[in-house]
Amino acid sequence: MPLMGSLYIGVSGLQTSQNSLNTTAHNISNLDTTGYVRQQTLTATSKYNTIQYNSEGVSDQQIGLGVVYSKTRQVRDTFLDTTYRKESGRSAFYEVSYDAISEIESLLDELNGETFNETIQDLWTSVQELAKDPSSAVTQGLFVERCSEFIARAQAVYDGLKDYQLSLNETVKTDVYNINNYAKQIKTLNDEIRNIEITNVADNGVSIEKANDLRDQRNKLLDELSKYGNISYSEDVDCTVWVQFEGEDLVRGEIAYEIGLYTDPETGFYTPFWEKNAKFELNSDGVKTYSKEEATKAKVFDLTRVISSDLNTDIGSLKSAMLARGDHVADYTDLLEDRYDYEISQSVCMNVMAEFDQLVHGIATTINNIIAEAAYEAKNVNPNSTYLMDANGNPIQVFTKIASEGYNTTGTQTWNTTTEAPDNLNPEERGTYNKATGKVEGYVNESLYTTNNLQINAALIQEPTKLGFVKIDGSVDYSIMEKLKASFESEDTTLNPNVKKQSSYVDYYGDLVSQIANSGYVYKSLLDSQEATVNSAFNAREEIIGVSQDEELTLMVKYQNAYNASSRYINVVNEMLEHILNTLGR
Repeated sequence: MPLMGSLYIGVSGLQTSQNSLNTTAHNISNLDTTGYVRQQTLTATSKYNTIQYNSEGVSDQQIGLGVVYSKTRQVRDTFLDTTYRKESGRSAFYEVSYDAISEIESLLDELNGETFNETIQDLWTSVQELAKDPSSAVTQGLFVERCSEFIARAQAVYDGLKDYQLSLNETVKTDVYNINNYAKQIKTLNDEIRNIEITNVADNGVSIEKANDLRDQRNKLLDELSKYGNISYSEDVDCTVWVQFEGEDLVRGEIAYEIGLYTDPETGFYTPFWEKNAKFELNSDGVKTYSKEEATKAKVFDLTRVISSDLNTDIGSLKSAMLARGDHVADYTDLLEDRYDYEISQSVCMNVMAEFDQLVHGIATTINNIIAEAAYEAKNVNPNSTYLMDANGNPIQVFTKIASEGYNTTGTQTWNTTTEAPDNLNPEERGTYNKATGKVEGYVNESLYTTNNLQINAALIQEPTKLGFVKIDGSVDYSIMEKLKASFESEDTTLNPNVKKQSSYVDYYGDLVSQIANSGYVYKSLLDSQEATVNSAFNAREEIIGVSQDEELTLMVKYQNAYNASSRYINVVNEMLEHILNTLGR
């Protein structure tokens, strides 16, 4: 090989070693940078000079020109990326679910330092004391006071559940904003990466320059985006990443699609929907508006699907927040079997709200009904009886509705027969006294007897002795007290249609809290298991993409020695040339 040509080999060694040193220094400087992926310099042989072509099938005589810098690549494993992102999204799902359970458990178990269960026990104690002496003004006053405390504290717990629903609703809004923001950033990075890598290509079409730091930023955004939902992605030939979120395009080519939020006018709850799939109208200000029907057709999530890891329906904090929140403020009517499974059961908030409201509704209406039955029975025996009747001739109600009265008190109070309820009741509120059972069947419309629509009868607060419990003949009505005690101890209420265990009013709240605690334990176990899976995937990925300081320092010594070797090689060639020119050339 000519000595002058040998210099090119040494120069190529210097340049390649310098590039490798720069890459190693870049890795070390980003040792603690979140999302940074280790970079590696690739080298290749330079083109060969052919001295002589051989036509006899033997290799041509060629002279190498040294080493050449090929590219600086990221060291990644796409399989581990996909695994980590999916498991990270699943972990985020169960984290939100567990946090919701924990918050609700805290709301149910404690109220200003006193458990709500103590309030129920106090009410039950007052019923027992009242049963000992129903005619006592003291026990009557205590009973009304305990009923008042029961409603006040029940409403405080229920309001706390509603406030947490609103908090989850704001979480939904924030998550959607973040998703849209990530989509826009990915689109911007796509443009920047494409401009760098597509415009710097060699003759063979291979990109000379790689925008590795920008790719790190894009991959970090994909990591973050995966926590909000089930994503899939692919990179096209233009170095552009296309992203799908829950099966729909979020980033496609040069377009970043937005997820819109429909606000329910009644509940204020947000529903994420794909604006690209919904028709809109422009209001007077030129702003796009979407109807509920359009938003429902284009909704991002189908929350009626069963949550299962096998179906990959348990991925993403956004879906988890929506499931925990539910789509409305639930009450006891949501526990009907024909709607419970597909509307309520998968929502932590709605499920607990409905079960809690069922307890409050049951206690309130049971007390009211027992008093009404006694009043009707006395009226059946003596049409002129005023026992347990108010000034309007209606049975006294301990718990009354806030929004509407249980009885329509306008008009004249009459009984047409001994078996009918008052004529002036609305048709849906009419009740019929059954002599065989001693109960009023169909007594008043109970659909509004919910926690938020209950209050204590103002007349009883002012004068608890209106209850009396003393019949027209002057005898104390102990039988009504026995019915009231029996109603609290009777085990004929289940938490929801899927629970077989029957509870009494005394034990119901404890069973409700136990159910929440058990659910919390399950979610905690799932979360712990999922976090272990995420950590395993993260560590496996870090072994490949992570920067090891010791390894990089070793490589730095290696490339520094290579650089020195190339330098010494050039010096040797230089001395040889000098010797030839100065000594042999004379």
